[in-house]
Amino acid sequence: MDRHDRERRAIEAARLTRRLTDRGVVGVALTWVDNSGVVRTKAVPVQRLERTAEWGVGASPVFDAFTPDDTIVAGRYAGGPIGDLRLLPDLNRVTVLAAQPGWAWAPVDRYTRGGEPHPQDSRGALHRAVAKLSADGLTVKAAVEIEWALRLDRKEFVPATRGPAYGFTRVVERSDYLAELLTALWDQDVAVEQIHPEYASGQFEVSVAAEDPVGAADTFVLVRETIRAVSLRHGLRASFSPKVDAAGVGNGGHVHLSVWQDGVNLHGGGDGPCAMTTTAEGFAAGILERLPALLAIGAPSVASYLRLVPGQWAAPFQACGHENRETALRFVTGSTGEERTAPNLEVKVFDQSANPYLCLAGLLFAGMAGARSGARLPPLVDVDPSSLTEQQRAERGIRMLPTSLAEATDALEADALLTEAFGAELVATIADVHRAEIARFADASPEDIAAALRWAF
Repeated sequence: MDRHDRERRAIEAARLTRRLTDRGVVGVALTWVDNSGVVRTKAVPVQRLERTAEWGVGASPVFDAFTPDDTIVAGRYAGGPIGDLRLLPDLNRVTVLAAQPGWAWAPVDRYTRGGEPHPQDSRGALHRAVAKLSADGLTVKAAVEIEWALRLDRKEFVPATRGPAYGFTRVVERSDYLAELLTALWDQDVAVEQIHPEYASGQFEVSVAAEDPVGAADTFVLVRETIRAVSLRHGLRASFSPKVDAAGVGNGGHVHLSVWQDGVNLHGGGDGPCAMTTTAEGFAAGILERLPALLAIGAPSVASYLRLVPGQWAAPFQACGHENRETALRFVTGSTGEERTAPNLEVKVFDQSANPYLCLAGLLFAGMAGARSGARLPPLVDVDPSSLTEQQRAERGIRMLPTSLAEATDALEADALLTEAFGAELVATIADVHRAEIARFADASPEDIAAALRWAF
């Protein structure tokens, strides 16, 4: 970042400050997501935004080495008291927070003191992935589904609704809450596509419109923190953990992706499976091939593997299918007449203990590798893989995905392509943080794990 960049940012921030002040904003929360999936923040008075946009806010690189319970790992490349970074807000994403009067929000990119991108910055990794995609003449539209479980604000977990799964009764019971949430998201320019009760007790889901990958990750953070804020205003707590209750089905964080070229959706109009083009098929095949390693990024908590079990629509099989919700990759083609816009790829095995910037970067890196190599998908699976015998699954080439965070972490460190794409320092730090969490819960019961991580994310 040179002097001209800093001057331009300062001028833009000065104009923005006046608009924010007119809307009653007194503080701006600056957020990033760490390698444990926790949203961390520093904040500045609105009058300080101009200086912050120009020079950033200081922050230790130690945050790269935090675990979900705030233990600091002494890792190979992070975790010590030495060093300093600068947090630079993305001024294009500054948003007045509808459920937090007096506050605005902005995601940050993390830079070194010398103005270079921090090599372990996850948002920076996603920027790099998008740039490589663009160099191939491609763009991606993405969105992340958000599920959460509402609890009455008491010590024990008591679901905040009594109605049945997917039942309108739940909407009736919490209609004021849901209306305020929708209003807040509208006021923040979030395009909500649907909101509904989910399967687990007290569980809801919201889906938003697809956008560019960095925007999709930013929106994920904004929506989830808005849900948290609205919940607290109603005397409730929202849990986004992959396993809120050891006996329940847990919260997912399904990622939807579609690959585009020159304004055309490549997931339709081709000769491949589900009418995919060769490029879209290669992109999906690249993700499928690397799913064991990608799980270390998309399902990065020990609690994730309490959720990834057969029979709970968590899709723990390395397989793909057309509208098959028990395969890790689900191809969504939409209704007849939507063939130009609706088709997309859903990655069902990720959850919200994940850093969304790392998730989307990993999917882009893996997808690009598959598209460049001309990878092809195996035959689509049209049954629930858990209904097949082990021999039948083997004959179809269907394998179980890693069943533990340790197994997934080993797969990530062994993946040369992802290590090069993310950078050896970042992959090593992710692995170090994961192994600290694995050790922390080595002797814990599922109930203990669910309770310890219920409010971490």
